[in-house]
Amino acid sequence: MEQAARQEFGGKIRLRICGILIEDNRILLVKHLGIGPSGFLWNPPGGGANYGESYAETLKREFLEETHLDIEVGDFMVFNEHISDNLHALELFFKVKRLSGDLCLGSDPELGVNAQMMVDLKFWSKEEIAEHPAVCFHKRLPDYF
Repeated sequence: MEQAARQEFGGKIRLRICGILIEDNRILLVKHLGIGPSGFLWNPPGGGANYGESYAETLKREFLEETHLDIEVGDFMVFNEHISDNLHALELFFKVKRLSGDLCLGSDPELGVNAQMMVDLKFWSKEEIAEHPAVCFHKRLPDYF
């Protein structure tokens, strides 16, 4: 999984557009394998922008692919730059609101069926997050939740 991701996304700068969905004081996060010191990372849904695609179009597409939810894109929240090994991502985070859909783990079309990194998704409260090591979560989580 990690190797497939590094082949697909490594060696170039990637613009990622991510969404912060908070409902009932809980934030929606997706668990990605093969990232971070713990071997996985809980991260807000989102992904790479395609050439000619607006940030809102990117985020709506990525949310639908990863969570099966239709969303409305709101205000910009925070920027993050991630550099490790051969991965380099510029990440823009926006507030989002659920419009419709039934929450369900999707897939990443850039990766093959046997190379999927996303393995779970769930809403987390601040208290639940505090019960786990910080390295299990995106480092900017405190900035948007």
